[in-house]
Amino acid sequence: MGIFSFLKNAGPKLFGTAKGTNPAPATPSVSNEERLAQANQLRAQALMTLVQSMGIHIEGLDIAVNDDLAVVYGQASSQADREKAVLAVGNVDGIASVDDRINVVVPEPEARFYEVKKGDTLSRIAKEMYGNANKYPVIFEANKPMLKDPNLIYPGQVLRIPII
Repeated sequence: MGIFSFLKNAGPKLFGTAKGTNPAPATPSVSNEERLAQANQLRAQALMTLVQSMGIHIEGLDIAVNDDLAVVYGQASSQADREKAVLAVGNVDGIASVDDRINVVVPEPEARFYEVKKGDTLSRIAKEMYGNANKYPVIFEANKPMLKDPNLIYPGQVLRIPII
């Protein structure tokens, strides 16, 4: 558990505007603070839908958003599901930090996280992390369903690097 940092302007654009918010329509009776709270609530719901759509099982999943910080709550049956949920939320454009408050039923060693740099491939990352470029499928499998193709990674994306 802890706070993880991500590149704020990288990843899928899950939210409606360039700033990463879905602002509520302006009405005279609603204050700016209330509009911001509504927008954060909509963003939190979009993130929850994303995690659930990926088949990542977090019992009692709840996400709160405050500007570019997402706080993730719940209980995971595995460390891998916990880490995948954190990465799914953090690898979204507009989210710079994820405060991980997910508990794990059976604690396991934590994987390392790796931020993709320009020119990286899964093979290059595997060579750096494991000393063997042919271990790239381990990284690919550890990041499913967020990765659908081992050739489609982007700078700023954060990946799970399991301990082998």
